[in-house]
Amino acid sequence: KLPFSTNEYNNRLNNLRIVMERNNIDMIILTSMHNIAYYSGFIYCSFGRSYGCVITKKKISTISANIDASQPWRRSHCDNIIYTDWKRDNFLKAIKYFANEDKLPKNIGIENDHITLDLKDKIESIFDFSVFTDISKDLMILRMVKSNEEIEIIKNGARIADIGGHEIVK
Repeated sequence: KLPFSTNEYNNRLNNLRIVMERNNIDMIILTSMHNIAYYSGFIYCSFGRSYGCVITKKKISTISANIDASQPWRRSHCDNIIYTDWKRDNFLKAIKYFANEDKLPKNIGIENDHITLDLKDKIESIFDFSVFTDISKDLMILRMVKSNEEIEIIKNGARIADIGGHEIVK
């Protein structure tokens, strides 16, 4: 079971797509654990492999390593593309496969506060016709406003922490 409802994830995506429209972004490639989890529900552990979540105006999909045995597909709000690491840079091929299903993206949003320089260079090389925009600040602003579902989880976590704190004081 995911921590939030389908409606909650849809609202998050709708808000993100408003930001995409406002900034003329065709596709977003998320690479950080926190933003992938926020928009898909999946929390990854990389074990040296790349993970991502690609969002367009119509679709969303996580991209995960085969070693996870389809967990993102079973544990996320969206579709999942699984890549093998039998050949170098299959993660990039999965991103390109996702992008080729739609109109090729002219403007791509990435998280400059998270993406490695190596991965950024590689993504720019496969989308050499695209312009890249840092969307990390927009993502942070969207995540600052908490929904009722988020507030309930925060309150419950605080309640449990209080119980633990009282046990330590005794």
